[in-house]
Amino acid sequence: MKRVLVTGGTVFVSKYVAKYFESKNYEVYVLNRGTKQQIENVNLICADRNNLKDSLVKYSFDAIIDVCGYNQNDIRNILDALGEFKEYIFISSSAVYPETNEQPFSENQKIGLNSIWGKYGTDKIEAEEYLLSRVPSAYILRPPYLYGPMQNVYREPFVFECALKNRKFYIPNDGTMKLQFFHVDDLCKIIEKIIETNPKEHIMNVGNTELVDINTFVELCYKVVGTPLEKVYVTNHNNQRDYFSFYNYEYILDVSRQKALLPEQKNLFEGLKESYEWFKNNPYEVVKKGYIEFIQQNLK
Repeated sequence: MKRVLVTGGTVFVSKYVAKYFESKNYEVYVLNRGTKQQIENVNLICADRNNLKDSLVKYSFDAIIDVCGYNQNDIRNILDALGEFKEYIFISSSAVYPETNEQPFSENQKIGLNSIWGKYGTDKIEAEEYLLSRVPSAYILRPPYLYGPMQNVYREPFVFECALKNRKFYIPNDGTMKLQFFHVDDLCKIIEKIIETNPKEHIMNVGNTELVDINTFVELCYKVVGTPLEKVYVTNHNNQRDYFSFYNYEYILDVSRQKALLPEQKNLFEGLKESYEWFKNNPYEVVKKGYIEFIQQNLK
């Protein structure tokens, strides 16, 4: 039985990762402050990653799955506290690529400031670079928008909520802006493949090979809920983040390296169904934003 440490383990990606590996009969440890309900059958290491002291040194792990590292200091604190481990897998972000790079973004391109994502992206860059300076064999995964069950970010849940309330849906411009997604279960499969096979590529974009535009994404969400969709196109408001859950930013990742490990990804419609079933039963776990209120006050 392989032993893995998952940073976090209580919210969306880290929670799903911990549950996935527990279901695959790994010995799963989670590192968090113990302030939220824990997944069954995992081992809690109750500590703050910024004040670990000797909480990790007595353990040995086959893999560290670092979902909750956001900056260089996060990485330093973990590495300074760890005992023995074989693999370190860091979930970074596609935000490390400047929007001025040629698309699709590939792992061989330069990384740097992305004006859309700002500090979030540059912090991830510093985290990546520091990790590789300490652990040159580490694996770095760069996903686009992650979705699926346990989603606490108000992205697809916003569209589901509009559909449940039988609302018209307000779409930026003509709705042809493309979005790239990746199901959290596919992310787990990639991580598992890395642990099992130690692929030669250590920096890897991950994501669906096919993009969808906003029109299609919203149509699929309404279809999942079973609500007829009436679209309203917004062409006279500059900041779409006031009323829509994605930035006005279209990009595509080259996922050729990923395809060697995961040739096929979960169908977006099926993945959205899974996300919706979870949302129906857990609506209060989603961190909502005031999109509907803005629409009611400004776009009607």
